[in-house]
Amino acid sequence: MNKTHNLKIRKDFADAVFGGEKTFEIRENDRGFQKGDIIIFNVIDELFLPCDHPLNSVGYEITYVLNGWGLKENYVVLAIKAVANTQN
Repeated sequence: MNKTHNLKIRKDFADAVFGGEKTFEIRENDRGFQKGDIIIFNVIDELFLPCDHPLNSVGYEITYVLNGWGLKENYVVLAIKAVANTQN
């Protein structure tokens, strides 16, 4: 069964994800990320405070999980693609 992960993301990275330039995330695999899981991003500013951003309402599906290959132990690269608007 696929999981939904709520993850914080800095605004500068959120801008690139929302604009389509950044189609991956590098994260510690402390959640057991799997292909098919959904990420809901919570955008934070440089002071680590929540901020209003259009990315906050978009779900991203994990389409591929890469581990090993020179990554720090227990870290993964997640390929992501937008899938749905999660707010009404």
